[in-house]
Amino acid sequence: MTSIRRRWAGLVFISIAVALIIVDSTIVNVAIPSIVRDLGISSTQVQWVQESYTLVFAALLLVFGTLADRYGRRRTLLVGVVIFAAASVFAALAPSGDLLIVARIIQGVGGAMVLPTTLSLINATFQGRERGIAFAVWGSTIGGMVAVGPLLGGWLTTYYSWRWAFGINVPLAVIIIAGVLLCVAESKDSADPRRIDVIGAVLSVLASASLVFGLIEGRSYGWWLLHPGKAPTFGTWIWPFALSPIPVAFAITVASGVGFVLWGLHRQRAGKTTLLAFALFRIPSFRNGNIAAMIVSLGEFGIILSLPLWLQNVIGYNALQTGLVLLALAIGSFAASGLSSVVLDKITAVAIVRVGIVAEILGVAGLGLVISANSTWLSIIPFLFVYGFGVGLATAQLTGVVLKDVPVNKSGQGSGTASTARQIGSALGIAILGTILFTSVGTSLNARLADETPLLPESARTQIVDTVVVSAGGAIPGLAAKDPQVADAARAAFSDGTRYSAFAASGFLVLGLLATFRLSGEVRPDEVEEAQKGEAGKLPQET
Repeated sequence: MTSIRRRWAGLVFISIAVALIIVDSTIVNVAIPSIVRDLGISSTQVQWVQESYTLVFAALLLVFGTLADRYGRRRTLLVGVVIFAAASVFAALAPSGDLLIVARIIQGVGGAMVLPTTLSLINATFQGRERGIAFAVWGSTIGGMVAVGPLLGGWLTTYYSWRWAFGINVPLAVIIIAGVLLCVAESKDSADPRRIDVIGAVLSVLASASLVFGLIEGRSYGWWLLHPGKAPTFGTWIWPFALSPIPVAFAITVASGVGFVLWGLHRQRAGKTTLLAFALFRIPSFRNGNIAAMIVSLGEFGIILSLPLWLQNVIGYNALQTGLVLLALAIGSFAASGLSSVVLDKITAVAIVRVGIVAEILGVAGLGLVISANSTWLSIIPFLFVYGFGVGLATAQLTGVVLKDVPVNKSGQGSGTASTARQIGSALGIAILGTILFTSVGTSLNARLADETPLLPESARTQIVDTVVVSAGGAIPGLAAKDPQVADAARAAFSDGTRYSAFAASGFLVLGLLATFRLSGEVRPDEVEEAQKGEAGKLPQET
């Protein structure tokens, strides 16, 4: 096999590795009802089955990006895939909700080893126009797998078992390991000593984990004061304060974040290795690209939280039908991959990013316009295709813009930073859009019940509203058998919440589009040289 063919074959297996971890982050959503029935898990456990993976994943990205630079990018990728596959077997065989959550945490460790190394391997393997095409394939894979996950999960859950939603990862892992060993060359930064900034790593994990925890759990515990009856427990210890743990989590975020920066700058001035190459932020494409990527991520995947719930609980589709509808997003994303490779030599990567974000805005806003309790798949699919097309364009090329001027020997740190920015943006988007969804559902349903069922006692109305919101709409089919009028009001209210969530997502994407105007297509040679040497002694200033 020639070196060129080997490179592109290697990209296929790198993309499958990305697909593995992205699918797993979405495949569980459609399997949750079956997991609840089989394991009898509580609503709190349901939440952690979905969120423990994201929490650990985001917290460790920066650490493993740096470790990959030092110890070998291919090696780190392979170790991550092995850990991920082993944890998937553990999850598939889990006899209880607690053990399933433990398995999801271990999966998060493996996933955090895989994602930044795929980016840095591409950055080290491809150059020039080829790199742009490779990033397009990588980004389209992410966009497509966001939709394929629910489809695959729906099919496996409907015809086999929810356990196969995890078991499917094992044969994929075997394919990845064999392909990477055969087709992907090892790369690492041999100039740096094989040591890690342990204090910096701990501070980084604390900052990331506490921020993601706060964003995810704020609606559950309360953003300031603790919600009644929601005190978190740790074994036999119960949270004793009226203050919610969320402000404490954010205080830890600030303290550890500031400590991380100050400690890193101290080590940099002393000529020691640091977890994050702060000099990279002197490169405008890296600095401004990360800001844009974080804002865009606020709106990109938050809508995927509400759509499956709405399709199943309001429209009445099963898990497989929901996955088939969301397949339009994957088709649009893969179509974008082909187009971006054709036009990349005609317009700049930044221009492609802007076109992609505009398509996302049109798609998500269009969904908001057509969503109602009486919508059909015919009205949804065109806008999902447009949205997926935009994700495929924007995700790939924005990643390329962020890393295009990063020295290869810093690509692991750079990709880890970029991935962390995206994950934090996604977590923030899910937290905000989830709050908008469920708050709107509760407000709308309460108002509709008050208008349409005036004889219904207030206590009964409150109970119905709480049941629909807490169950994320899962109680709606049961209400239909008891009181069709109440069920109709609940369907309309959940449609209202989904629509408002879509409009909010499009608003975030507009902000992301505006942020891209801080990106330029050029970089000064002296800025790259400074990043290469890592000689910055202070935080970078705007240029």
